[in-house]
Amino acid sequence: MSFFTHLECSVPCGAPIRDPRERQFLCSCGAPLLARYDLDAARSWSRDSLTGRDPTMWRYRELMPLYDGEAPVSLGEGFTPLLHARSLGASIGLDRLFIKDESLNPTNSFKARDSRPPSRARNTSRDHDCAADRGQRRQRCVGVFRGCRSGMPGLHSRDAKRPFVEECRLYGANVTLVDGLITDAGRMAAQLGAPLGWYDVSTLKEPYRIEGKKTMAYELAEQMHWQWPDWIVYPTGGGTGMVGMWKAIDEIERIGWVPHGRRPRMVSVQAEHCAPIVRAFRQGTEKAQPWEGASTIADGLRVPRAIGDFLILRAVRDSHGTALAVTDASMVEGMLALGRHEGVSAAPRAAPRSRPFSTSSPMAPSSRTTQSCCSTRVERSSTSTCCPEARRPEISPRTSRPSHALSGSRPSRAAPSSSCRPRPRSFATRCSAVRRPPWCRTPRV
Repeated sequence: MSFFTHLECSVPCGAPIRDPRERQFLCSCGAPLLARYDLDAARSWSRDSLTGRDPTMWRYRELMPLYDGEAPVSLGEGFTPLLHARSLGASIGLDRLFIKDESLNPTNSFKARDSRPPSRARNTSRDHDCAADRGQRRQRCVGVFRGCRSGMPGLHSRDAKRPFVEECRLYGANVTLVDGLITDAGRMAAQLGAPLGWYDVSTLKEPYRIEGKKTMAYELAEQMHWQWPDWIVYPTGGGTGMVGMWKAIDEIERIGWVPHGRRPRMVSVQAEHCAPIVRAFRQGTEKAQPWEGASTIADGLRVPRAIGDFLILRAVRDSHGTALAVTDASMVEGMLALGRHEGVSAAPRAAPRSRPFSTSSPMAPSSRTTQSCCSTRVERSSTSTCCPEARRPEISPRTSRPSHALSGSRPSRAAPSSSCRPRPRSFATRCSAVRRPPWCRTPRV
């Protein structure tokens, strides 16, 4: 049973609610729209009903924007494993350090969760959609649009990684490279697409991408036995994941699946030379001014302006979290530490620093009774990170879910267990095996 009801302004500005069955973009005030649900009725939905469901993000479909009778467009994304990083944790003084490995998604990326816009688009009978990105999200979108027999033109910033561009072309997409940053590509997509009736699925320009990203919080709660970690640290570019997870935390609490009142603190992490959210947080402003001269090796963090900046800052402040800026050198250090200690091959933004906790940090454990946990969302090609600190018993496997999701160990690619369906290697991964992508090379710092 779907509890999806309507769309409303994220401010809110007082504008009338919107009908999800019609094509929707931004609110009339220019702010993103958010999907809303009948959460009072959803209290009748028992979390025990998840037992035996497919290990994908669609196991939570009752609180996703699909009406009864509508089918999602899916390649099996979601419900990625939560790995206990014992070795890395010991090296930085954290015995409850976890990594949520998003590389097992289709296209090896957490952006595989962006299948919500194609699913909604198919159910509203829209044929032409477009996206502006550096490649990985668009790579995901054209893949799922191929699955629902829909074309998808798109524009990449010229600094997009070649494997991502080639994979989009593999799916039959018409790729246009745009000089400048992702914001320039987005502006051109809007100019070209408006007269042609394209549906713009760029970051937060439509209300459904958040709904795919929010499932990371649903999974984290389920994998931690319906208890929140103390901290979630998120590398922030456009911030869809940060906004989505904070939205999910509110929903899960309001339907009674976790105790009321104890939410994790959200931490936004940005690159030192592209940190509009960090600057706005320190200045105490509600919105972030565009960052001039943005530069970082972490291309996913090179977003000079986020349309949902006020939503990111709201999540950080409402959760009593913080915002941090890190250097490119610390990202490289974190990449090496993840590989050396845990065998995780991460992109720069997956590991913004290898030692996020210090005696002066607000995240530092205050006593010996405080056990720390770091849940890091990573992907092989382009990554996001969560770092919660938690007072939790050690997580053990549960038979109702794939063993690798909670075991703290990675499934064997050569011989996957019967409870873990194998994931095909993406075209981007195969290209990377032949030609090292730029983020694998040691940058000049």
